[in-house]
Amino acid sequence: MTHDEKPKPWWKHGQVWLLISGPAAVVVAGMVTMWLAWSRPDPLVTQDYYRKGLEINQQLAHERAQMPAQQARNHAALPASEGN
Repeated sequence: MTHDEKPKPWWKHGQVWLLISGPAAVVVAGMVTMWLAWSRPDPLVTQDYYRKGLEINQQLAHERAQMPAQQARNHAALPASEGN
């Protein structure tokens, strides 16, 4: 560039847009993520979560109590050669 040429404005340089595009993409992605989070909330906890938890514990205790009977039934169903 010679002294008589006028320098180009900043927006006409490609490197400037390359530098601006990275943070701009992050800002847009953050806004999209925030919109998705607000528009589609996860229903994580129900109103009666404590009662449901107690029911699950009772069901697990019932299954554990039946486990020895199931193992004996399965052992009795095996042929004699596979029983050992």
